[in-house]
Amino acid sequence: MKFVILAGGLGTRLRPYTFIVPKPLLPIGKSTLLEHTMAHLRTFGPTEVILSIGYQSQLIRAYCQHAESFHLPLSFVEEEKPLGTAGCLSLLRERLRSEEAFFLMNGDIVTKLDFRKMAEAHRAAKAEVTVGIVMHEYQSPFGVLELDGQRLVSVTEKPVLRQPVSAGIYCISASVLDRIPDDTFTTMPDVMMGLVRDRKTVMTYEIKEYWRAIETQDHFAELQQDGMIDDAV
Repeated sequence: MKFVILAGGLGTRLRPYTFIVPKPLLPIGKSTLLEHTMAHLRTFGPTEVILSIGYQSQLIRAYCQHAESFHLPLSFVEEEKPLGTAGCLSLLRERLRSEEAFFLMNGDIVTKLDFRKMAEAHRAAKAEVTVGIVMHEYQSPFGVLELDGQRLVSVTEKPVLRQPVSAGIYCISASVLDRIPDDTFTTMPDVMMGLVRDRKTVMTYEIKEYWRAIETQDHFAELQQDGMIDDAV
């Protein structure tokens, strides 16, 4: 397996912390978010882990040079300007073209996902892209009314809505690389919807293992409450 980790974002929703420290290097327990990710990936024996960097790239490079505990074949690709969640793949086209498939994932995720099983599902479905999904629950703070015109039919008190949302983890066949334009801001939703329009196979894979995206200060507190920090390294 090869992994591409998106580690170049500005982390605007985590400011003021990210004014100084890039999000992948924010402290999680006794280590960093990036170190937790690397520890989990190491269990799958990846042939290469590529960090796509941009903002505060010099700090990430310096940190990785001294993080001997990674024990991974690590390399970098640097975006000169923001290219979106898929655009950096245009810089890696030749490095990834020989792969049957590879993983692309956001760098702000803590997960126990079995990447091997997701790769097997991708291969079995002969998909161009398999997107990891999690079920997001939203509870309305209000009683929701069902109406027939202006007539009340029923009342559901504070219903819970469950929706599948992208987990920021993708298994991608190498053939998709030719669809990503050079030097252009491109997102994975752009790529996936282009494939759907062309009647290509885009599958989903539900992540039932632990997963959490660290996008806000509240998410850090929730991760602490989950009790997953020390177990992740």
